[in-house]
Amino acid sequence: MFILDNPYVSDFLQDTALKCGFPVLKNSATQSLGLNPALDYICNSQAIEKIQNGEKIYCNSENAIDWISDNLKNTEIPSKINLCKNKAAFRKLISKIYPDFYFEEIPLDKIKNINPEKLKFPLVLKPNVGFLSFGVYVILNKDEWQNTVNTIEYDIEKFKTIFPKTVVNTSSFIIEEMIEGEEFAVDVYFDNTGSPVVLNIFKHPFSGTKDVSDRVYYTSKEIIGSYLDKFTHIFEKIGTEAVFKNFPCHIELRANDKNIIPIEINPMRFAGWCLCDLAHFAWDINVYEYFFNNKRPDWENILKTKDNCLYYFLVAENPVGIDKQTCTPNWEKFLKNIKNPLEIRKLDHKKHPLFGILFAKTDSYSEIENILKLNMEEFFK
Repeated sequence: MFILDNPYVSDFLQDTALKCGFPVLKNSATQSLGLNPALDYICNSQAIEKIQNGEKIYCNSENAIDWISDNLKNTEIPSKINLCKNKAAFRKLISKIYPDFYFEEIPLDKIKNINPEKLKFPLVLKPNVGFLSFGVYVILNKDEWQNTVNTIEYDIEKFKTIFPKTVVNTSSFIIEEMIEGEEFAVDVYFDNTGSPVVLNIFKHPFSGTKDVSDRVYYTSKEIIGSYLDKFTHIFEKIGTEAVFKNFPCHIELRANDKNIIPIEINPMRFAGWCLCDLAHFAWDINVYEYFFNNKRPDWENILKTKDNCLYYFLVAENPVGIDKQTCTPNWEKFLKNIKNPLEIRKLDHKKHPLFGILFAKTDSYSEIENILKLNMEEFFK
């Protein structure tokens, strides 16, 4: 069963639900988003009954967590979600696996009182309940700590207008040691026995040390082949501690020569904004169908038949401070940076923090490097 909500539902997801007959909870978002009226819509009472009888749930957006919290209190699902959304609770959960990892939860009103002399830099400061890169600060030294403290309240006001409290809650923050290494994101579900099934592995490149944006993620045969077994082993340990079953999630990690450490788990969904659809373009995997039908990718044969290209998605964010009412994106100019687009999804930049999502392939990492350095202001007129 799908619980669909703002900000975005892809046509690919809707087509999957229609083709496979997966039911969809009818709510205000399904109407405001203008979803296909032919979908198998069900009401609240029907949805609750189905879930209590063991129906699986997939949410395209963490906005749907509000509905789960309000309607499924007599199930274990809200507590599993909280294990993931509450970053301090998640760190405590995996402390047996990573006993030496430093983290500390701090109420917002106490941050200004912290003596930076007692902190170990570099570190990361982020909302205890958060989404994407909103409110995430990479802090390298004492001066940067003070600058962050001076601007954090202004930033928080912006987050409040974008997401509900269940998605981004800035009443408390978590300080944790900066995890060295390359960053990855993985779409995985835990099946009815608690075994993890990996559907996507993305590498998350950055333009520099201070970059925390989500502009580009990419995958390839080399990435899947190098990290599938390593990540699955970590997920088996996490699943054992959390007792996840029939549970889809999007897990972010950092990996270096010595260790693989999870950054966070995003529950009940795969990559947000339907970016998990990249598996369809790269591997001919429908992640929604695989989850609901308990299917496992035959990675050995999939990788044998695929080329050596890099497959990536691009989140085209609005420039900071742009006047959305008077400025519009220049798509023709922007697309000159993408040699082989596979699908272009244009969004209403007046309603969203993005003006579009693209799926593409390339045989050169230099294309991705160039995209990371783009100034989005150049593509608005």
